[in-house]
Amino acid sequence: MKKIIIFTIFALLFVTLSTTLFKIPCSAEEKTIIAAADPYPPFVDPEDPEEGLSLVIIRAAYKTQGYTVKMEYVPWARAEALTIQGKYDILPDVWMNEHNKNSMLFSEPYAVNTVKFIKRVDDPFEYNGIESLKGKKVGTVRAYNYSDEFQVSKDFIREDAVDVITNIKKLIGKRFDLTLEDEIVARVIIAKADPSMLAKIRFTENSFTSNNLYVSAGLANPRHKEIIDAFNKGLAEIKANGEFAKLFDGYVVNKHQLSKIE
Repeated sequence: MKKIIIFTIFALLFVTLSTTLFKIPCSAEEKTIIAAADPYPPFVDPEDPEEGLSLVIIRAAYKTQGYTVKMEYVPWARAEALTIQGKYDILPDVWMNEHNKNSMLFSEPYAVNTVKFIKRVDDPFEYNGIESLKGKKVGTVRAYNYSDEFQVSKDFIREDAVDVITNIKKLIGKRFDLTLEDEIVARVIIAKADPSMLAKIRFTENSFTSNNLYVSAGLANPRHKEIIDAFNKGLAEIKANGEFAKLFDGYVVNKHQLSKIE
């Protein structure tokens, strides 16, 4: 009996010393981050072997901190709701607004989206503030939050669709007057779906908004601060060593134009 007790004591001491002296690494599960979003090329793109610019930057930043990132493609409304609940770890390409800033922790921004209105090629419309939308029917993407003023205005009609390309098709088919999206994102999506549609639309000269792009984690996720702190630290590292500029400039060349956070 004494031998068993002595053995047990030594075993416990060994485990304690091993944990203290030789840091036992986190499990693979703890060092894996699950991201969720809908396709938003060229930022999030399931057809790109690297899954888009956002994933390239995010993975590079997290890699410096020892994390890996897995991507799941789901409708935006589901991605946002489940990330807020903590069932997914991050949204990789999100804007900050009144709708989400109290339920999520946001990273430092890493890119900019410039959103413009899209019209039919023969439409003389130009965007000059919310009041210029009076009487219009505007196609929107379900669960996207364009701006607080846009969301509550009663001067025009908003009609939801599941994605951008559906809105473009409805616009060309005269189902509504306008839709809106980041110009580069819209051009990439249309070029992949049906390049002939580009000749049937025009973008307004004036932009609707310029929105910083963030990584966010739901406050309900017990790891939310760890996850966002790790990204911020990694982002600072890849900016300092020049990797961020190389990754971003590679996509500028391949995808024409993107705006960058300095």
